[in-house]
Amino acid sequence: EDTGLQLQPLLEAQNYGAAAREGAQCPAVSVPRSSPAMRDCLVVAVLCFGNLINFMDWFIVPGILLDIQKYFGLSDGKTGLLQTVFTLCYMLAAPIFGYLGDRYNRKIILGAGILFWSGVTLGSSFITESYYRIFVLSRGLVGIGTASYSTIAPTIIADLFEEGKRTTVLSIFYIFIPVGSGCGYVLAAGMAKGTGDWHWAFRVTPCMGGLALVLLLLLVPHRIQRRTARHRALSISGTRRGADETPGVPRTAKTTWCQDVGSLAKNCSFVWSSLGLTAMAFVTGALGTWVPLFLYRAQLVQGTVPPCLQESCNSSNSLIFGGITIGTGILGVIAGAEAARRLRKIYSKADPLICATSMFISALCLYTALMVAQTNILSTFIFIAFGELFLSVNWAVVTDILLYVVTPRRQSTAIALQILLSHLLGDAGSPYLIGAVSELL
Repeated sequence: EDTGLQLQPLLEAQNYGAAAREGAQCPAVSVPRSSPAMRDCLVVAVLCFGNLINFMDWFIVPGILLDIQKYFGLSDGKTGLLQTVFTLCYMLAAPIFGYLGDRYNRKIILGAGILFWSGVTLGSSFITESYYRIFVLSRGLVGIGTASYSTIAPTIIADLFEEGKRTTVLSIFYIFIPVGSGCGYVLAAGMAKGTGDWHWAFRVTPCMGGLALVLLLLLVPHRIQRRTARHRALSISGTRRGADETPGVPRTAKTTWCQDVGSLAKNCSFVWSSLGLTAMAFVTGALGTWVPLFLYRAQLVQGTVPPCLQESCNSSNSLIFGGITIGTGILGVIAGAEAARRLRKIYSKADPLICATSMFISALCLYTALMVAQTNILSTFIFIAFGELFLSVNWAVVTDILLYVVTPRRQSTAIALQILLSHLLGDAGSPYLIGAVSELL
């Protein structure tokens, strides 16, 4: 199936993730051939900007969680349900967009997703306290929109860059996961504090989404051909995988979605890296939702802050936590990508060892943070920062593992299934579970 990647005539006809009906003409954006590097940089910049907005929308609610809890009069369990519904819809929609992304035009799917989630976010800013269920529904719809972006955007980067450069570019793209998350906290807390009304936090990102949509339409080509001559198709140990990646066998027919899933289920490197990502997602979901409120309650017990009785509560913890998330995210993603790039040259299994080591260190730091919160908030912030730093090491490395162990025509499906698994058993349940345990205690 990879032979066509080596043949220029087939390259010109092939369009990964943008399949059209036989005989249909698919218009393409004209890009000067003299500046392909500039074109690629602009495409990556647009995708990174979209990823920033994607995760800002994801973490607006945790940034003003105390205000929302007071506004709707929610228990901890119902408060955690907001993020759980978002994540459930996100993960259930991901396989659908994975299927579409491997077969239809990715630019159109990305644009529709941005338009949809921006519109729903704007609409949710006008919901009153009597309509909590509609607010929950709006968060679920935003999750559906963001699933289109997280599933498809990395595959465009995979098509644009060869394997050596791809890790670096992916690290830049995934820097915007923690940066966007942190900016979501900062934006939400800042708007709530500046305007005295938390609803305004939901009216900024839709404007940014509109800008991202315009940039996507103007700068991203309608069709993107894979730059690599042939897919490497290696397992983590560096050995060749299955017969369907054997060079010299022409790709004559498309496989069904069930066949794609069956092939991925037999790919041990994909399965185990996805399970590792699931453990990471469980932790990040719980941290992202509850840390600001946890810190506020710890300060309340120590008597360092007064109880929040007014409508707009103190948002300093969200601002600090957002800043920590941005800083440690940038540093962690860069460190993880650089470590993988260097160590991969001398040891073929460097990537999973980097992920495992960073997760173990992160677990120790976060456990220590929870213990010292009873006595010292400053130490808690420090250990949370180190915990998030080592968590962020995984982002680019895990995705790069997927991209070089999965054949190109299944990559959108693989990313979608990884999203489904990691969120189903990870952060879809952890916010609600932590809230429910909090009520029991």
